[in-house]
Amino acid sequence: MAETIFSEMSRLAAEHDAINLGQGFPDTPGPREVVDVAVAAMHKGWNQYPPAVGIPSLRTAIADHQRRWYGLDVAADGGVVVCSGASEALSSAMTALLSPGDEVIALEPYYDLYAATAALLGARLVPVRIHAPDYALDAEALRAAVTERTKMIVLNTPHNPTGAVLSTAELEAVAQVARDHDLVVLSDEVYEHLVFDDNRHVPIATLPGMFERTITVGSGGKTFSVTGWKIGWATGPPDLVGRVLGVKQWFSFAAGTPLQHGIAAGLELPDERLAHLGDDLARKRDLLTDGLRELGLEVFHSKATYFVTADVAPLGVTDSLEFCRSLPERVGVAAVPNQVFHASPRGVETQVRFACCKRDEILADALLRLRKL
Repeated sequence: MAETIFSEMSRLAAEHDAINLGQGFPDTPGPREVVDVAVAAMHKGWNQYPPAVGIPSLRTAIADHQRRWYGLDVAADGGVVVCSGASEALSSAMTALLSPGDEVIALEPYYDLYAATAALLGARLVPVRIHAPDYALDAEALRAAVTERTKMIVLNTPHNPTGAVLSTAELEAVAQVARDHDLVVLSDEVYEHLVFDDNRHVPIATLPGMFERTITVGSGGKTFSVTGWKIGWATGPPDLVGRVLGVKQWFSFAAGTPLQHGIAAGLELPDERLAHLGDDLARKRDLLTDGLRELGLEVFHSKATYFVTADVAPLGVTDSLEFCRSLPERVGVAAVPNQVFHASPRGVETQVRFACCKRDEILADALLRLRKL
């Protein structure tokens, strides 16, 4: 339970006045329509505790969103719980459904919260690695990871940190394992609207026999570039969502009331607005990817998310953790070593994750600084 890598790199960035391409947060204010509604809610005095499950308008907006975009029949009353960020939704779901000695499978690399929460619960995280450059799922490796102790699969697509987007065929392989072994799937889909090019996000809950065994997690903070608001949610069948609420109410009780109003307004924006949220980010991905390649680095193509992964071995690096810890002082840029997203660094010792969700001039400045290497 040491300091997270994100806190460490952001602290080093602040200490050395470095450009922070480590922690995944944008440096733009977010959609005006979303921010204005939150501000108006504050001025109206909507600043007291909301219901633990979330304000009715946001739960309705979330349920409508799932129906419009994916055809999922989510009940606003019973099938949705609003949380203090997607992190709370994920940790609440794991706490509600896992016991000491249970095993939970996750695709590796994985968001470090998964392993930390499993450790707190006395459960065991079992990694199934996906490999660069294409990060394709090995269905046989997934099936081989299941034991009599396995209770859950944590699925993350669009995937952090790789930017992979699982295909329908890959999702069906996961679903088949879940159905065959009666497993719950915790599906982390916080980057659902930040998908690039012609790639398409498909929720695993839409596959046959999967809605009733899937908890889907979303994030208003990620979707609308207001990560500091910490408004996330879990959706699914009422029996599973009710268990998430049973835990979540003892963590934060409730998330910020006026911010919930703002996110509800965001989800009610025309579908074409949501469909194009990733367009500007895709251009920033290209800007950063091209710049890193000009430095001689191998960059793995990102199909989604805030992130780009590069191999810094051409710079003479043998340990990405040591490299990232020294980078803010050396050149004034912060990044995150991919090895912290793995149970073992073997095979990924020189991979580094860079955030592309910054203004163009900031990315250009960061690339100029990295040339000093």
